[in-house]
Amino acid sequence: MSRINWGENLELKISMLPESPGCYLMKDAAGTIIYVGKAVNLKNRVRSYFRDTEHTPKVAAMISHIADFDILLCESNLEALCLECNLIKEHKPYYNILLKDDKHYPYLRLNLKEPFPRLTLARRMQKDGARYFGPYIGATAVKQIIDAVRDVFPLRTCRKKLPLAKPERPCINHDIGKCLAPCAGKCSEAEYWDMMDGVLSFLNGDYGLVIDKLTARMNAAAEKMEYEQAAVIRDKIRDVKGLMERQIAIRTDRSEQDIIALAGDGLDAMAQIIYVRGGRMLGGDHFLLEREGGEDPGEVLADFLTQVYSEGTLIPRHVLVQALPEGMTEQLEQWLRQQKGSAVTLATPKRGEKHDLVLLAEKNARDALEKRNARAAVREERTSGAAASLGRILGLDRYPRRIEGYDISNTQGVLSVGSMVVFIDGAPAKKEYRQFRIRTVEGANDFASLNEVLGRRFAHGLREKAEREAQGLPAQGGKFSDLPDLVLIDGGPQQVRFAMDALRALGAEVPMFGLAEKLEAIWLPDAEEPILLDHRTPELQLVQRIRDEAHRTAITHHRTLRDKAFTHSALEDIEGIGPQRRKALLKHFGSVKAVRAASRKELAATPGMTAAAAQAVFAHFHPEEQAEGSATP
Repeated sequence: MSRINWGENLELKISMLPESPGCYLMKDAAGTIIYVGKAVNLKNRVRSYFRDTEHTPKVAAMISHIADFDILLCESNLEALCLECNLIKEHKPYYNILLKDDKHYPYLRLNLKEPFPRLTLARRMQKDGARYFGPYIGATAVKQIIDAVRDVFPLRTCRKKLPLAKPERPCINHDIGKCLAPCAGKCSEAEYWDMMDGVLSFLNGDYGLVIDKLTARMNAAAEKMEYEQAAVIRDKIRDVKGLMERQIAIRTDRSEQDIIALAGDGLDAMAQIIYVRGGRMLGGDHFLLEREGGEDPGEVLADFLTQVYSEGTLIPRHVLVQALPEGMTEQLEQWLRQQKGSAVTLATPKRGEKHDLVLLAEKNARDALEKRNARAAVREERTSGAAASLGRILGLDRYPRRIEGYDISNTQGVLSVGSMVVFIDGAPAKKEYRQFRIRTVEGANDFASLNEVLGRRFAHGLREKAEREAQGLPAQGGKFSDLPDLVLIDGGPQQVRFAMDALRALGAEVPMFGLAEKLEAIWLPDAEEPILLDHRTPELQLVQRIRDEAHRTAITHHRTLRDKAFTHSALEDIEGIGPQRRKALLKHFGSVKAVRAASRKELAATPGMTAAAAQAVFAHFHPEEQAEGSATP
């Protein structure tokens, strides 16, 4: 193979690379950083990108955009790893792994430094000396736990700083047995902490005490024939037992660990984390890693670790990983310890129980990836796939990327409006929607209104497109210059004919069809018979979505104008009467009707009014008297 010429400047940089740890930043022609990497030996690592050898699809795509690169030298591999994490977080390069899922799973927090601790929800685990339990996957699980705790243990929920200098009257929670009321001096600190022992046992996974107490209360309510109350408690017992069943005990010790694995399909990859706290599996989560499906799993997981644990608060005592690059385990383990501020072990087990857990995480990752791909296939079938198939059905010679739908709305010909909705690749592009006020048509004439709307839209579009082309700009980006590949009219052959007349008058050649409500029939211009599609086909469903969206948008715009017209004040039509004087008149007289009945003298006496303004108001409401007065000598 012939050697690739990267240019004099780049060749010089490549030849002068040092044999040192550090980070490298790949840039495109615009100077944008597209990839950040670390290396034990910058010379060997960076040069490998520029050799004329076979690369993975992702690396090959990235190399094709490289126009320059920079390096940052470090003293150690750990320093390079820390710097890489910071650079990725700052620049968010396109070809690096960037976790888009920025949610924080909830924890339960108990500040044991308080004399009377409260149980609260926390989205982040802080190093504040409080006890954190979790993370819990989903708000429902957290709510069930909080309800179960407060139903058995009467913890306070107020934010008062206790103990108070002067006791207060207890709130209703004390009256219904939901709080020991330390604010009112109803319990001592020692009594409160006796209850806290049970709370801590429950949150650490010992559900026995809670189940026993709830069962006793349920039986007591049943004996008193309070069956509704007994049923409520029975449901709480079921919720707590459900939590016990979901948090499967996978070890007999009190281990705290995350199990991480990866599954790929050659294009994308899915990383799976299983959370284990207190020896119980609390749940898991998966992260889509786009363009990583063809990369080395160890390299991908190493980058994933530095992303997911960048904040340091979620790092457990033990981390089990499916694979890591050779020689990276110790370095990453050291980085995890630095991030957490305490001991962390990182391992890639190859056999035994821990390996089985990694296989379980991999199985979950593969299942999540398959489901994601299935959902993506369904979305594609309903959007771009349906658009392509619709184009073939209508006999188009190219894919209809941009489809525009039009509709008219009015109330008995009043405040007539037109709507234009846009679907790009089969999905709504709401920023491209436009609304039109009908200007030239009087009364309820949808045919003429469609003709006006299409005429105005394409007149604007053709003119703007020509202007942008003269400036060397693409059609996409203007307000109207991106012309449609296909136009949908809400209506049958007559509506389509009027709309086509507008396009032909401008010399525009755009495929068009109508969707008639009766039988949901598709009408092409000048066609004698409609096209009838099965109602279950994605193509007809796409057309219906566009038609319905155009209808909804037109009605919404019309109603907005109608509501505004109905609330229009007659005072707004008087020249010289601005918002302040309108407000003053309405405040002084109480209504427009009273203003109408007022004399010139009464109007002039209104604060803020002048004699000329009073005369303008009086003349507006009494034009006949004004005419007679002006005729009198």
